[in-house]
Amino acid sequence: MTIKQDFLERATHLYLGLLMVALLIVSRLVYVQFFQTYKDKTDGKALHWIERLEGVKIRRDTLRAMRGNIYAVDNSLMATSIPKYEVGLDPTIADSAYFEQKVDSLGRLLSQVFEDHTAGEYADMARDAREHGRQFLPLYARRVNYDERQYMRRWPFFRRSAKVLPKGGVFRAHYERYNPFGQMARRTLGSLDQKTDKGERGLEASFQKSLAGKNTVGLIEVLSNGVKKPVDSGSDMRPEPGMDLYTTIDVNFQDMAESSLRQYMEKFQADNGTVIVMEVQTGEIRAIANLTRKTQPDGSGRYAEELNYALASAAAPGSTFKLASMMALLEEKAVWPGKVVHVGGPRMRYRNMIIEDTKRNGHGTITAQQVFEKSSNIGVHLLMKDYFYPRQDLYCQYLRRFHLTERTGIQMLGEAKPVVRNPDAKEWSKTSITYMSYGYEMQLTPLQMLTFYNAVANDGRWVRPMIVKQIRLAGEVVETFEPYVAPEPIASKATIRIAKKMLEGVVEHGTARSIYSDHYRIAGKTGTAQKVIDGKHREGSYYSSFIGYFPANKPKYTILAAIDNPRFNSNDSLYGGKVAAPVFRAVADRIHAYDIRMHPALRQGKKQDAPLPKAGYAEDLHLISQELGLGKEPSVEGWVRTTADGHWQTLPTRAGKVPDVRGLPLRDALPLLENRGLRVAVQGASRGRVSAQSLEPGTNLKGNRGVVLTME
Repeated sequence: MTIKQDFLERATHLYLGLLMVALLIVSRLVYVQFFQTYKDKTDGKALHWIERLEGVKIRRDTLRAMRGNIYAVDNSLMATSIPKYEVGLDPTIADSAYFEQKVDSLGRLLSQVFEDHTAGEYADMARDAREHGRQFLPLYARRVNYDERQYMRRWPFFRRSAKVLPKGGVFRAHYERYNPFGQMARRTLGSLDQKTDKGERGLEASFQKSLAGKNTVGLIEVLSNGVKKPVDSGSDMRPEPGMDLYTTIDVNFQDMAESSLRQYMEKFQADNGTVIVMEVQTGEIRAIANLTRKTQPDGSGRYAEELNYALASAAAPGSTFKLASMMALLEEKAVWPGKVVHVGGPRMRYRNMIIEDTKRNGHGTITAQQVFEKSSNIGVHLLMKDYFYPRQDLYCQYLRRFHLTERTGIQMLGEAKPVVRNPDAKEWSKTSITYMSYGYEMQLTPLQMLTFYNAVANDGRWVRPMIVKQIRLAGEVVETFEPYVAPEPIASKATIRIAKKMLEGVVEHGTARSIYSDHYRIAGKTGTAQKVIDGKHREGSYYSSFIGYFPANKPKYTILAAIDNPRFNSNDSLYGGKVAAPVFRAVADRIHAYDIRMHPALRQGKKQDAPLPKAGYAEDLHLISQELGLGKEPSVEGWVRTTADGHWQTLPTRAGKVPDVRGLPLRDALPLLENRGLRVAVQGASRGRVSAQSLEPGTNLKGNRGVVLTME
C-alpha cells in the first residue's frame, strides 16, 4: 500500500468517526427536546422539555440603574425612587382545573380592593384572555405600592411558597420618583420626564449624570409570566446605581420660607413670588421658595411651585440696586453719609424724563444717608449726576467689580444671564445711566441681587451660591464642593462699613421701619420697580422686594423676598416696605427662634427670669427647664398644666372622651384632638394658647366630628 493510499484510508476513517459523533449529538438534542421528560415540581406531572421552553425568550434588553437620592442638609430624604408595580395575569400558565377553581375568587378580591369592575367582570376578562392566548392581562389601571403588592401575593394566582409556585400572577416593577415632603422645594428638586426618566428641571436635571447611574444592555430571559431575568449574573450585566446628592437645603428653613411667602401672596393675590435664604459666610442656600398663582374657575388663586423665579426670572430690581450706585460713589469718595442733597419736591425733569419720589411733598434738603434710607430717586440722580454722568464707563466698571454683570455660577442649570447695559451697547441712551442708578433699564435675577447683598454682609467677600455639598455613592464620598470666595473684595473696608450703616438705617429710620425688631438687628433695602407692560410703565403694577441680612452686628443669614404684581386697594400699600419686607421679617423671626446659635449664651447655673410655660407636655417642659433653668419642673407626667395655686395637674385624656386642651399651645392641642378623629378649627389669634373649646371636656366623641378652639 502506498503512502498516499494509507493517508486517504485514515482520513476516511476519521471523517466517518466525526460524522457518527455529529449524528449522535444531533439525535441526542432531538431526543432531549422532543422526547425526554422531566418531573414538574408544581404538580408532579411528566412534561417534555419543549413544553418548558415555550414562552421563554432570550433577547437583549436595557437594564435600568437605580436613580440616586437627594438629601437635605440634615440628611432628611427629599427625593428617592420607590418601586411601583403593574399588576397583571398570564391566564395561560395555570392548568384548567386550578384556573376554573380560583378565577372567581380572584375576581372578588380585585373588585373589593380596586372597586373599578365587578367580580364577574374581572373573571370574564381573565377567561377571555385565556381563550385568546393572551400572556399578559393588566388587572388594574394604576400601579400598586409595595404594601399592596405584599397583600396581593397572598391571593390566588399570586401565592408563593416552597410548595406552591405562582400560577400566572405578575408584578412588573417600575421605579417612580417620590418626594417625602410633597410639594416642598418641588421646583428646586425638579422632576423627571415620564418616558425617559431623565431630569427635566431643577437638581434632577442639573445632576442628571450623577443621579442616573449607568444602564446596561445584556441578555435577559423573558419568562412566560412577563418576568425579566438576566441570563448571566456577572458584573458586566449589572447597571451602575446612581449617586446621591447631599444638598444645603434645610427642610425647616424651607418650610418657614414657603409658608411665610404663601401667607403674603394670598393676602395680596400676587402673580408670583420668591424667597431665598443664604448663609452669609459659605454661600450655602438654606431655602428657595417659588410660588405661582393659578387662577381657579371661581376666580380665586391657588399657589404652587411651578417656575424657579429665584434662578431664571430676570427683572428690573428697582431701588434695591441703589446700594450698588451708592457704593460706587463711596469708593470714589464722591459722597459721604452727611453730604447735603437738595432734593426739593416730589418730581423733577431731566432731559426728556420725569424723575419721581414717593413722598407727596418731596424730601426737601436731606443728607446722602437719608437719600438712601428714604429711597429718593431724585437724590440718587443728583448724587450720580455730579460725578458719574461724565464717567459712565467708570460706573459700569464698578458694576462688573460687584459681580452684577455675570451669572453667579450656582450648581444648577437655567440661571438667566444678567442684562446690564454699558455705553458700548446700541440700546444705550443719554438717560440710561439715570435709570440704571435706581434700578431700571436692566434685568437681574433675585439670586444675583441676593449674592451682591450677601457680599456686603460678608465684609466685601463675594461668595458663590452653593446648593449641593457632596455627591456620595453607597455612603462613600465621591465629590465634595467647597465654598468659592472671589479673590478680591468687591469694595474697600471703609465703603463696606458705611454701606452696612446705611442698610441698618433703612430699617431703623427709613422705608422698612415696619420690620424693626427689638430682639435682633436687621439691615436691608426695599425695592419697588414699576413694571413695563406694552413698552410703558403701568401705574399700580409693581415688583416689590426686600433684601437684607441679620443679625446686622454679626450677619448669619441673607434673605431676599420678592412679590410680583401684588394687588391692594391703595398703591401706597404695594411698595416693598409694605409687601416684601414683612415676608422677610416673618422668615427671619422664625429662623431666629429656631437657630439657637444666634442667641446670646446663657450663663450656667443662673436661673432665668422667664417663667416656665403653664401648660404642655411634661417631657418637653422638663427639657426646657433643665436647659434654661426656668423655675419649677412638673411633678406629674403626660399632658399637664398649672392650677390657680401654682401646682401641676395632669390633663384628663380618657379614651372616647373629648380631652381638655384649655391652656395648651396650639401645637400641643392639635394632636390630642386630631388623634381622636376630630376636625379642628381655630378662631382668634394665630398663636398663643387655647382659652376655650366648643366641645366641653369629657363629652363623648361619638357623634362629634369637629371642635372650634378659641386662642388668646
